[in-house]
Amino acid sequence: MRVALNVNENTHVIPEAAVTDIVAALAVAVRGVNRYPDREFTELRDSLASYLGHGLTPDNIWAANGSNEILQQILMAFGGSGRSVLGFPPTYSMHSIIANGTGTTWVGAERDAEYGISPATVVRAIERVDPDVVFLCSPNNPTGTPLHLDTIAAAYAATRGILVVDEAYAEFMPDGQPTALTLLPGRERLIVSRTMSKAFAFAGARVGYLAADPAVTDALRLVRLPYHLSSLTQAAAIAALANAPAMLAMVDDIKQQRDRLLIELPKLGYPTGLSWSNFVLFGGVADPHAVWEALLEQGILIRDVGIAHHLRVTAGTEAETTTFLEALARIGA
Repeated sequence: MRVALNVNENTHVIPEAAVTDIVAALAVAVRGVNRYPDREFTELRDSLASYLGHGLTPDNIWAANGSNEILQQILMAFGGSGRSVLGFPPTYSMHSIIANGTGTTWVGAERDAEYGISPATVVRAIERVDPDVVFLCSPNNPTGTPLHLDTIAAAYAATRGILVVDEAYAEFMPDGQPTALTLLPGRERLIVSRTMSKAFAFAGARVGYLAADPAVTDALRLVRLPYHLSSLTQAAAIAALANAPAMLAMVDDIKQQRDRLLIELPKLGYPTGLSWSNFVLFGGVADPHAVWEALLEQGILIRDVGIAHHLRVTAGTEAETTTFLEALARIGA
């Protein structure tokens, strides 16, 4: 595939200096793979706490093999048979899949116009369903829609259960925009999940993590498999976090390409909504599957997310974004 813009990967190459440090860390770690890894991944939790800031300590941090395993462990601990999880489709498809896989009843609630969720809307849904777990995406996938802190705070106040805010794309939000991490103090049932797959270009390394009250991380210890994070995974992630400024330098370029898509797609006749992520959902597509196939024939892969007359495209490099826009223009001609 010439240009793959379908799964919201960071298509940029990791900076060479960071690659050198990661490879060196792996070389050290591989000499000890005859021994089991640190099952408490102590150094990694310390690195993640330092990266997130907000007064968090290693006791607030948990990590796993990608954010999907994080979400699975949350539902293993707090969901299950006889319990329910509330979500707001269209949203991350794995939320309902993981709910089903853990025997947790998935209940969907409607969003507001333009895919938003107001405080009143989230409270009404929680009062109607009375869920054990609530999932919110900030920003939302697959729409890129922002989720404001007043909605998160209202959801927490309304629910008796666990509130999970999935911030997989948090690094792509506008500079200075507060995240749900700022709401953690005093909210023992709030979990903020993150990933290194997107901003850190670490999708293949499979590192997801969360920040929460230490009681939550203690609960997750009861459901995780022994030694669930390999010593190689831990070493690579620690080295990447040590290079955070260089790794995150890619984010500004990605945001520029996302904003470029938000400007250029409407010019081609495809309206867009606001996106705070590294992708754009665009509408005005008479036949999404036909457009998807036409792009595929030109070596470009994007995503049909099942929303009528819409497709989703990841913001790639400048060259990849140009290739996509030019191909889409040819299709519409």
